[in-house]
Amino acid sequence: MGLISGVFMGMIFGIALMAGWRHMMRYRSTKRIAKAADIKILGSLNRDDLKKICGDNFPVWISFPVYEQVKWLNKELSKLWPFVADAAELVIKESVEPLLEEYRPPGITSLKFSKLSLGNVAPKIEGIRVQSLKQGQITMDIDFRWGGDPSIILGVEAAMVASIPIQLKDLQVFTVIRVIFQLAEEIPCISAVVVALLSEPKPRIDYTLKAVGGSLTAIPGIADMIDDTVDSIITDMLQWPHRIVVPIGGIPVDTSELELKPQGKVAVTIVKANNLKNMEMIGKSDPYAVVHIKPLFKVKTNVVDNNLNPVWNQTFELIAEDKETQSLIFEVFDKDIGQDKRLGIVKLPLIDLEADTPKEAELRLLPSLDMLKIKDKKDRGSITVKVGASKHSFNLFK
Repeated sequence: MGLISGVFMGMIFGIALMAGWRHMMRYRSTKRIAKAADIKILGSLNRDDLKKICGDNFPVWISFPVYEQVKWLNKELSKLWPFVADAAELVIKESVEPLLEEYRPPGITSLKFSKLSLGNVAPKIEGIRVQSLKQGQITMDIDFRWGGDPSIILGVEAAMVASIPIQLKDLQVFTVIRVIFQLAEEIPCISAVVVALLSEPKPRIDYTLKAVGGSLTAIPGIADMIDDTVDSIITDMLQWPHRIVVPIGGIPVDTSELELKPQGKVAVTIVKANNLKNMEMIGKSDPYAVVHIKPLFKVKTNVVDNNLNPVWNQTFELIAEDKETQSLIFEVFDKDIGQDKRLGIVKLPLIDLEADTPKEAELRLLPSLDMLKIKDKKDRGSITVKVGASKHSFNLFK
């Protein structure tokens, strides 16, 4: 009797144990599914959604990184930098030196690299984000930082002045680089690379200038001229949507699809200027106005002698490539013997213009577009302009 009751109790205990185990596993599975569903919902929320849910209790440790960290790439870049630097020096010399010559400021007869070495310190890539993957192309944005030890010397020549080597020291670069790879079937599998700097955040390139074996005062204003040249090249040639296209592999390829194409033309009428600053000791300034979208393609009005309220009423057509990022730059100069003096400058973004609606505006002239560098902030007068789409504008304002 005791044996039978023992077996019976053992069976009941075993069945109860198995039932309890099964219930526990089902409970855990249900909880896991519920947690997975909650995590999936949380994963779909952005920062604003979480702030609405959490209110003032939003955890500071929650982040939404835009860029993926690539520590492994920085390690490999440090190892490969001597070889990468050699290749980059050739590309920079071939791509940038012609731009230095094209954007060479008035008064400078030659501007080119005397020495270009990127040094031994590799740049640091803070992160990478893939913008798009489409057939035949990969677009990436690279958060780029570089505070290296390059040796860059510019050979500067001016009329009546011997060549002056000017060294760029303490160079630091902080920018986001957009890189587009055009893929190919043949090795090295990339037929061309497009390189550009994003406008947001604004590229930051810091450096100091030092004359090697001479003085910067040998050419008055040379430091400002080089700064303006660098800014112009970055804005007009390197800042997205502008770009540099570099074929790779030595095989001729069609890169026309990668080039920036004109969107249309803008009709600009420079009407008049009022209350210009007088730059003359005797008499009044002899003003004329200049307008451009890209500095390489400037147009100017006639000179009005001895007048601080000139009237021009001259119309020009300028080619525009991207209304989202480009602007009309208006400058007023005083015609003088030697170098003309700038009376003022102002910028009108193309994005402010509307289709089929010519815009007339009186724009306040500024000493410089970068007012942080200017101490004299007195009124420079104004310029009145009319701007609209040219009849040849095709898709500029669509």
